[in-house]
Amino acid sequence: MTIKLLLADDEPNQLELLVATFSNPDFSVIRARDGRQAIDMAEENLPDLIILDWMMPNISGVDACKIIRSRKETKLTPIIILSARGEDTDKSFGLDSGADDYVSKPFSPKELISRAKALLRRSRPSLVNETLEHNDIKISKSLMEVTRAGKHINLGPKEFRIISLLMERPGQVYSRVQLLDIIWGNTVYVEDRTVDVHMSRLRKAFKKSSPELGDVIRTVRNGGYAMRVR
Repeated sequence: MTIKLLLADDEPNQLELLVATFSNPDFSVIRARDGRQAIDMAEENLPDLIILDWMMPNISGVDACKIIRSRKETKLTPIIILSARGEDTDKSFGLDSGADDYVSKPFSPKELISRAKALLRRSRPSLVNETLEHNDIKISKSLMEVTRAGKHINLGPKEFRIISLLMERPGQVYSRVQLLDIIWGNTVYVEDRTVDVHMSRLRKAFKKSSPELGDVIRTVRNGGYAMRVR
């Protein structure tokens, strides 16, 4: 799966350097040129990772980070702050704003990619890890293969993405709106009922393969869906 990355910097040359750093098939890059635009694009595009420059006009990167963290749709999105301010107090202030990591300028492009992927391994493991495992379920990303207790589960592309997402954070409840935005994208109109249809298919596929092992998905009334913890 391609990693949707939001890059925000008001300096054109610095922004181009960031874009060039992440110019590979693993990433799909969205650009913002100030803090306000970064906030709007984060809400509109729901990126997998956000990299914000500290010193930007209109709204600084630190303030943009606080606002992005305060919104339901983006509160869990991993954020890296970039800054020429390398003092420990500045770093602490940046992290206290809600950022997950702080990288000082000038930075090594290779190190920035490594830091980004390390952050994604913790927050969105299905984007960077080859395999995901939870209880008796195992997912191979490259093979698009799901097994439970060693038995193959035959899934369609959307069902595969849904189970991969749920397995990233077992127990976390995803609303239908969140699932629509993450799996289908918010630029495509799909009814909420579509999520229920695909969840039904997902459950049937698991039941057909291993009827004795029980349901792997929990439905939360007026909430959404979650991966059963046990």
